Amino acid sequence: MSKILLLEDDTNLNETVTEFLEDEGYEVVSVYDGEEAQEKLYENRYDLLLLDINVPGLNGLDLLKESRTQGVAAPAIYITSMDSVEDLEEGFKSGCDDYIRKPFALKELKIRIETLLKRGFYHQEKERIMITGDIAYDIKNNELIIQDKPVSLGHKEATLLKLFVKNEGRVLAHELIFDHLWSYDEEPSDSALRTYIKNLRKLIGKDRIVSIKKQGYKFITEK
Repeated sequence: MSKILLLEDDTNLNETVTEFLEDEGYEVVSVYDGEEAQEKLYENRYDLLLLDINVPGLNGLDLLKESRTQGVAAPAIYITSMDSVEDLEEGFKSGCDDYIRKPFALKELKIRIETLLKRGFYHQEKERIMITGDIAYDIKNNELIIQDKPVSLGHKEATLLKLFVKNEGRVLAHELIFDHLWSYDEEPSDSALRTYIKNLRKLIGKDRIVSIKKQGYKFITEK
């Protein structure tokens, strides 16, 4: 079952499209603003993105631009009422694969989605990211693989590794890590974070997670 992220701030249209696509056999995660869509993209992997451009907060164009820089390769369709050549050019430059203009027929949307999925664009996103020669991260199953065997991780370590892999080469501030590692009713802990880092380093190598003084941590794969 293909998984689709739908960003549409019009409640009626959001609900209509969601219900239609679910009836067609798709799994749909629907959101109403750009920030929420950004969170969902961080949390899960999708086979296709269906994005309205003019939404509250982070707009669809900027959301997709940022997502592409983070390695999200899922095909994207913009939902828009814009129709100028300049708008089309900007949209395709931001990384979209297709457009559908409002108002549209649901059958047309279905055809466009099926066409993109059949092209297999989503396979551009690697199933595994190599960390070292014999250590990899399985994106689909969120697993650490060492010498082709899955390795069990604690919940916090698994969450932390996923965060690092999705942000390879970027310095992640302590505050950002705290926000993703601990829920609102938990108390973040520097010492606990250091322990989780230590545990991961034992498995993937100490050089893979670099401590940046007074800034945070950076995850790097073996080149």
